[in-house]
Amino acid sequence: MNGIHDMGGMHGMGPVHAEINEPVFHHAWEARVYVQTRALGAWKKWNIDTGRFYIERIAPEDYLRMSYYEKWFTRNVELLIKTGMVTRHEVETGVPDPGSQKLAPPLHVDRVSKVALNRNIEPSHEPAIKPKFKAGQRVRARNMNPIGHTRLPRYARGKTGRIFLDHGVYNFPDTNADGRGPKRQHVYSVRFTAKELWGDQASPHDFVHLDLWDDYLEHA
Repeated sequence: MNGIHDMGGMHGMGPVHAEINEPVFHHAWEARVYVQTRALGAWKKWNIDTGRFYIERIAPEDYLRMSYYEKWFTRNVELLIKTGMVTRHEVETGVPDPGSQKLAPPLHVDRVSKVALNRNIEPSHEPAIKPKFKAGQRVRARNMNPIGHTRLPRYARGKTGRIFLDHGVYNFPDTNADGRGPKRQHVYSVRFTAKELWGDQASPHDFVHLDLWDDYLEHA
C-alpha cells in the first residue's frame, strides 16, 4: 500500500544518524516486546507479511512519532484482537473477560528454542516453479499501487533495471499478507542505477539492489 512507511527517496525526513555502539535494546520493555512477538509465532495465527501489513496500517501521525518497538507492540495488540486471542477490553484492563479460555497448547519452556529459531520459511529450491526471468535480463518494475501489502517500493515503480541473480522461490507478500495464499514464485536481486531511480543529479557510480518477485516485474 502507499503510506508513510514507504519513505525511500522522500525528501524532508532529515539525515540518518548512525548510533555508535548502539545497544540491541535501548529499554528493557523493548526486549519484552521482541520476546512477545517471537512467542506469539508459536500459535501461527498470522505470518510475517500480515505482521508487516498491520504495521503499515498504523496512522501516519502515530507511525512517525513511534519508535521501532512501539510499532511492533501496536501491531501485536491489533492482531491479537483480530484473531480472537484477546479482547480489546482485556488489553485495556489487563483482566481476563469472564469465560475466556486459555489458548492451547501453552508455550512451555521446552518449545522456546524451536519457536525462537524457526521462522517457518519454506525451502527456496522448488524446481517445479519456473522463473520468468534470468540473470542479465533487463526488466521494468511494474507501475502498481495496491491497497494491500506490497514489498515493491514506490521509488522503483516504472523504473528499469537488470536481473543480478535469482534467489529462488518464496511466498508472495501481497497475497500472503491477507490470506489469499502464498502464491510462491521466484525472487530476484534487481540492480538499478542511481540515475535511473533519482535522476541525472545522482552519481553514475552508484547502484541499488532490490529483491523483487516475479509479479512485480515485466520485460523491458
